[in-house]
Amino acid sequence: MAKQKTIFFCQQCGAESAKWQGKCPSCNSWNSIVEELIVKETKKEIWDESTEKTGSKSKKLSDVSATEIQRIITQDTELNRVLGGGIVAGSVILVAGEPGIGKSTLFLQACLQMPDITTLYISGEESMQQIKMRADRINARNEHFYLLTVTDTQTIFNEIKKVKPALIVIDSIQTLESPFIESAPGSVSQIRECTAEIIRFAKATDTPVFIIGHITKDGTIAGPKVLEHMVDTVLQFEGDRHYAYRILRTTKNRFGNASELGIYEMSENGLRQIVNPSEILITQKEESLSGIAIGATLEGARPLLLETQALVTHAVYGTPQRTVSGFDLRRLQLLLAVLEKRGGFQFGVKDVFVNIAGGIRVEDPAIDLSVIAALLSSYEDTAVAHKSCFAGEVGLSGEIRAVNRIEQRIAEADKLGFEKIFVSKFNKKSLHTKTNIEIVMLSKIEEMYRILF
Repeated sequence: MAKQKTIFFCQQCGAESAKWQGKCPSCNSWNSIVEELIVKETKKEIWDESTEKTGSKSKKLSDVSATEIQRIITQDTELNRVLGGGIVAGSVILVAGEPGIGKSTLFLQACLQMPDITTLYISGEESMQQIKMRADRINARNEHFYLLTVTDTQTIFNEIKKVKPALIVIDSIQTLESPFIESAPGSVSQIRECTAEIIRFAKATDTPVFIIGHITKDGTIAGPKVLEHMVDTVLQFEGDRHYAYRILRTTKNRFGNASELGIYEMSENGLRQIVNPSEILITQKEESLSGIAIGATLEGARPLLLETQALVTHAVYGTPQRTVSGFDLRRLQLLLAVLEKRGGFQFGVKDVFVNIAGGIRVEDPAIDLSVIAALLSSYEDTAVAHKSCFAGEVGLSGEIRAVNRIEQRIAEADKLGFEKIFVSKFNKKSLHTKTNIEIVMLSKIEEMYRILF
């Protein structure tokens, strides 16, 4: 007879405890520990009967052949980019995002566009009719695409044994349940056990698996934090409901760059890939306006030109406001302090608002120079020179510091028709190729102010 055991789990980090506690001793989060009933059974996965687990025997490192990684190349170039060049055989990829953002549409569309790959799409949230309606809207056909709408893991492995798919999509991990765990679907122990079974299957059979997951109200992936450590790749699918654009961002990747970015546009016929995102991120306007500057940034290996918007007004109330969208608030306060101390501008009595157009969130320090230019433009109520862009990090002493891969940023600005780019003079030794764009070398923010205004 199976033994029953009660264990307390932390919903944030997955830590186990023998008794309930108000505060988790591992991650220090309050009221996150819940009680779960676990039934211990002898595990025997169906797929183990005919499959020998890879890596079950030890080998010398010198005996291991460093063969090139086999990848499945999809028709979706943005998905290929964020995965590091394609889907690696045997990899487990976790994809998280808000409800209704388009996770299911993205992977249904990607699978339907690979007619030569046998795909099994497992859904625990939608019926076959609902998925069929979405597939008809996407208007793509694949005779090797199979649907399964069950949640029991052993039933899923039974079906996998019959279909023998080359790619599996699970939507979503929170709906699956393992017969080896007694707790309800979506609980910490069920998510961890189901993911562990899927990973064991993927590594043993070299079958790539996409796992779609939910996120909490804080924006983190629902379930234990250990889930992100177990999988090979973690993708975040994000976007503003008020914009048509969606961003697929890599936060972890064992087979490629962990800071890549893919951009899509949501339409009635599915998700459209944005080949040149700089054109959509820069607002088309008829006249020159103050408070706008273009910054050259990098997301992984992709250069982007972003529109930085700033508004500086007199503070109506006693305490000046500092509001940002898509930019770090603490970084803005630092830049304002530099302008006040080194430039003599009275931002301490002004309300300051900064926005990165297009709903993009930027962490690249090279955007500092464009933020400074937009702030000074709004402060002086004078537009920045037309067809000018900026790439540089600003230090606390007001110096403009060099940024990495400056040639890629300059090439992107040149391709989009910009005539002038402001960079740090310390980037001079990194410039080797000739270009049509005028490169303005700066060392201090005072020099930029004199040139612009």
